[in-house]
Amino acid sequence: MPTRPAVSGTPSRPVSSGPSTPPLADSPTAYIPQVTDRSARSTGSPATPVSPVAPDRVAAAGSEGFPPTGPGRVPPSAGGDRGADPAATALIPAVPATPATRPPTMDSTALMGAVPRTAVPDEPASANPADPPQPRRGERVVQLRPHQTGEGYKSVYSELTRPSFGSRLRTGVRVTGEILITFGLVVLLFAGYEVWGKSAIVDAHQNDLNNELAQAWGPTDDPTVAPSVGPSVKPSPPVRGKPLAGLYIPKLDKNWVVVEGVTQQDIRFAPGHYPTSALPGQVGNFSVAGHRNRATFWRLDELDEGDPIVVESKTDWYVYRVSQSRIVRPTQVEVVAPVPGEPDKKATKRMLTLTTCNPKFDNYQRLIIHAELDRTQPKSAGRPAELGG
Repeated sequence: MPTRPAVSGTPSRPVSSGPSTPPLADSPTAYIPQVTDRSARSTGSPATPVSPVAPDRVAAAGSEGFPPTGPGRVPPSAGGDRGADPAATALIPAVPATPATRPPTMDSTALMGAVPRTAVPDEPASANPADPPQPRRGERVVQLRPHQTGEGYKSVYSELTRPSFGSRLRTGVRVTGEILITFGLVVLLFAGYEVWGKSAIVDAHQNDLNNELAQAWGPTDDPTVAPSVGPSVKPSPPVRGKPLAGLYIPKLDKNWVVVEGVTQQDIRFAPGHYPTSALPGQVGNFSVAGHRNRATFWRLDELDEGDPIVVESKTDWYVYRVSQSRIVRPTQVEVVAPVPGEPDKKATKRMLTLTTCNPKFDNYQRLIIHAELDRTQPKSAGRPAELGG
């Protein structure tokens, strides 16, 4: 078996001889020797191994009778009837791997997509991205910087302070509302004063008048001296503004000290006696006027016919009974005549008349209560039964 001469000092390696394999086109893959018929292997002869030859170890052309047509060309086997063992796999020279293009290093946030801007339903789409955003419904855009207009420069102050019809209307409504609210508060305060404040003031002055009346009716003689026997002294005429008598209405659970006089100053804190009318218990018409407030004659309209009215003097109790209740005009002054309603007639009865304003909180009418004397009871006999005596 011929051996392939050694090349560049490399030990010779056996190569099988045989018919040459036709050269194939150059390729980066090594040639694989032709595989003979399987029957040629049945003779039992061992197949000659074929080893590929590296490109740098291929013999020159004509050294073995076949040209080196490509790198790694494997010569055919020496024997014409003996081929390479198909079980022997030819070694394929290493093909230099083409370096794959590595993708550029990606940032850790490269996979995060851009967050889309949430669409606002009320915001109209702007054709030009450079345009300023449009105001929403109900919003007003005010220029913060002065900008030039046909009338000159206009700033935020002129925009906000320039009066308009709407601003004038709103100002008028606001001022009117404030005035009405203030007026309502004043009315409420006045009503509170009339109902509670004046009542407290009248009660305080009534206590003072009651003490003054008690002193006027008290004993003036020295208790160590026996009373003189003689005619009684005629009482002095009443003094305007001074206490005169006591007035009690059991149904209303009210009592007052009556003063002399019916002027506004006289009846400010107490009922007043008409100076031209009769005194308590006398024949004629004992007439008394009072304000229609909670401290005085507020509930006078609740009196019915037959209700008692008690008058206290220095020595006696006079019990009157209601006989009539009526409403008249302020000019009907005949109601306080000696005979009520008949000023020219001579009096024969002992009458009591109470007058006050009507309706409540107004004075365009007068409420009149007439009563007749029912009986007289001396104070020495105690309080009358109508007062719980």
